[in-house]
Amino acid sequence: MPSFAYFDKQFVPLAKAKLGVMTNALHYGTAIFEGIRGNWNSDQKQIYLFRLKEHFERLHNGCRVLKIDPPHSVDELCQITVKLVAMCRFEEDVYVRPLAYKSSESLGVRLHDLESDFLAFVIPWGPYLDMDKAKCGISSWRRPDYNVIPPSAKLTGLYINNALAKTEAIEKGFDEAIMLTPDGHISEGTGENLFLVTDGKLVTPASDNHILLGITRDTVIKLAKDELGIETVERPIELGELFTAEECFLTGTAAHITPVGEIDHRPIASGGVGAITGKLQELYFEVIRGNNPKYLDWCTPVY
Repeated sequence: MPSFAYFDKQFVPLAKAKLGVMTNALHYGTAIFEGIRGNWNSDQKQIYLFRLKEHFERLHNGCRVLKIDPPHSVDELCQITVKLVAMCRFEEDVYVRPLAYKSSESLGVRLHDLESDFLAFVIPWGPYLDMDKAKCGISSWRRPDYNVIPPSAKLTGLYINNALAKTEAIEKGFDEAIMLTPDGHISEGTGENLFLVTDGKLVTPASDNHILLGITRDTVIKLAKDELGIETVERPIELGELFTAEECFLTGTAAHITPVGEIDHRPIASGGVGAITGKLQELYFEVIRGNNPKYLDWCTPVY
């Protein structure tokens, strides 16, 4: 089934959405992106876009970092996205990729004196980490320090760091990389936040551990507290704590909640899916597919 894009302030077939070869964002990574899941509910014949507004609020914040003037408000971006997904008529899980970018066909390293624009497209996309549990490796590539590039914004240029770590992990036989902060604490995966279960509590790197403040991360913290009565401790995590944790899992829009079975060839506990991880997975999938009335305000229906 053909897909569509929102490009140059109009809806067009995805195949016709083309950028010029001199576009500034292509050469210097001067763009902000988001990833938004549309989750298909086969019983209701409905796609639910998960926490749509929060994604576009984060995109707007990233635009401030790059001096991008977004051509649409957060509410307008939400409306555009719902219309775009509805046009595609997919009856399966989809992924929406919005991009705010420096659109001037102008070379030269800078953020000023450049025009900005916005595009978005929709593709069918199943699980990002397509396995019951992931095998992770500690990456030799570390997250950038705050005075290098702000890790809390989804800057396209920043993701070279993630790409280096991901390919290193795959070439070493792992499914995913775990990256460290500049001072050697645990930070995150290449596209996911990380959680441990220790002494019956969730533990996750704090906001000042060079992480992206993930929307799925926030969702898990709230579900754990409100539905399971489990508190989350946000603090620096030492490398050795990974190997003694009771459970470990990754969270992200693309990855959902993915259990981690082993890290650097060491099994996490028994190497299986932990009880708390399993409960959170079950809760999360009910929520994102619009099956939990308590959290329907997180779900934007498309059809």
